[in-house]
Amino acid sequence: MDAGLLIQYFIVAVAVLASVWVVMKKQFPVTTRRLRSTLALALLKPGRAAWVQGLGRKIAPPASGGGGACGGCDSCGPAPPKRH
Repeated sequence: MDAGLLIQYFIVAVAVLASVWVVMKKQFPVTTRRLRSTLALALLKPGRAAWVQGLGRKIAPPASGGGGACGGCDSCGPAPPKRH
């Protein structure tokens, strides 16, 4: 196999994976967050190499605010009354 063709396949694979990630984040945010959490916890297990644990910290989703009843975006309650 030609090296140029191999590089081309690699670039296409990276582009497809990036597209899948963007769609997952937009269409399935809860599933994406769970996937990131599961992967990060697996990488952060004690006894792993330092660089693997560092990768796990980067992959881990940011902590949620925990402000609302569900810990989400705080927009599920009733809308405040409009002032005229």
